[in-house]
Amino acid sequence: ELLSPEAAEPLIRLKQEVLESGVGRRSEFAVDIGGIRHHYDLTVAPLRGIEGNIEGVTVAAMDVTARKQVEEVLRNADRRKDEFLATLAHELRNPLAPIRTGLELLKLSPQSDIGARILPMMGRQLEQMVRLIDDLMDISRVTSGKFVLRAERVSFQEVAAVALEASGPMINVAGHTLTTDWPDEPVWLNADGTRLAQIFNNLLNNSAKYMRAGGRITFAARRVGDKLVITVQDTGMGIPPELLGTVFDMFTQINRTLDRAQGGLGIGLSLVKTLVEKHGGVVEVTSSGIDQGCTFTVTLPTAPAVVPDALRVVPPPTDAAPAPPAAQRILVVDDNVDAAETMMMLLASAGHTVRAVFGAQEALDLAPVFRPDVVFLDIGLPGMNGYDVARRLQSDSVTASAKLIALTGWGAQADIEKSREAGFHAHLTKPINPDAIDALLATGVK
Repeated sequence: ELLSPEAAEPLIRLKQEVLESGVGRRSEFAVDIGGIRHHYDLTVAPLRGIEGNIEGVTVAAMDVTARKQVEEVLRNADRRKDEFLATLAHELRNPLAPIRTGLELLKLSPQSDIGARILPMMGRQLEQMVRLIDDLMDISRVTSGKFVLRAERVSFQEVAAVALEASGPMINVAGHTLTTDWPDEPVWLNADGTRLAQIFNNLLNNSAKYMRAGGRITFAARRVGDKLVITVQDTGMGIPPELLGTVFDMFTQINRTLDRAQGGLGIGLSLVKTLVEKHGGVVEVTSSGIDQGCTFTVTLPTAPAVVPDALRVVPPPTDAAPAPPAAQRILVVDDNVDAAETMMMLLASAGHTVRAVFGAQEALDLAPVFRPDVVFLDIGLPGMNGYDVARRLQSDSVTASAKLIALTGWGAQADIEKSREAGFHAHLTKPINPDAIDALLATGVK
């Protein structure tokens, strides 16, 4: 009696089919009850009398609403996964295209001044790829529960300046106008400065990406009691009211159309929300709708006022540039021949004596003869991995004193710990920043 004639019609038809055919039927049946969609797994069987004639039907109904809801969640997750993988492939191809074109230009005109324009472009595109991969690593750490903040006393103004420096190229290329409005006095926070800069950088990049050229961004902050309220406001494409609640969901990109696709993996704002909450803060977004811009508001707890200068120990200023690393004997081990040879050329250009090999056994054969001071060792070697090579080198009295630096695409804390346990003195994640190499060699790879 709960069903309307229209809703009951499929059930009546199913019963009639069983009565006429004498064969049981199984089917799924969905109906709205009290405004809620319910799903049932129905089994309709003929009811036979003593003579075997059909006198009616029996109906068994199992409520499978919960199962259907789970299936819908899984379907949506699978769809978003497919969209994310397609986006990832697209975003990684974007910087690869100009890099490949730039290499072709350099091959065609190796002696011209074209490199002065091409090389910086290739560097920018490489940095974009590194940022994408870093975002993937960060979201992996977050979802696996391995994300750890390194909180310390930091100045909001200093952290915000770092974020502005990182976002500046994207904002400038698009011709946007940026306005800042911060407190004059330092505002202190108990936070992970690197992650805090990442929050602001992601918000600024988001505004820069989703605006037509020549837009306006306002990066402001004000103290409200013991809180710092930071806003990033833009004049961009805005967000439809019905989608405001999904902005911080992973893999979400609002208004992704071919003419307005601005890149990204749809995880930047999800990271922002996670990082803000880990700092004890709150992030919100408001927008009046399409083409009305949007405002992201981050509220963070402040730390007590800074310790007076008279009570602080200030290290003496120094203008001295770090001394270049002394020439060393270096062995590079990587099964990627291009990677090994370019690393060898880079180190050789700095005055080091370098050899490169492309396999584990080659490294073990050459090391006792070459007697390297430092070994850059790829972890993912075929046959024998880098951890095993490291242990073999340390067990040989001729090579035991060599400093071992891991080269790998795996950069999670667990990977770093595994390298340390295998005896590595340092862990570098590919692609490697040349400054990091110089810093390690200059300090003796302690």
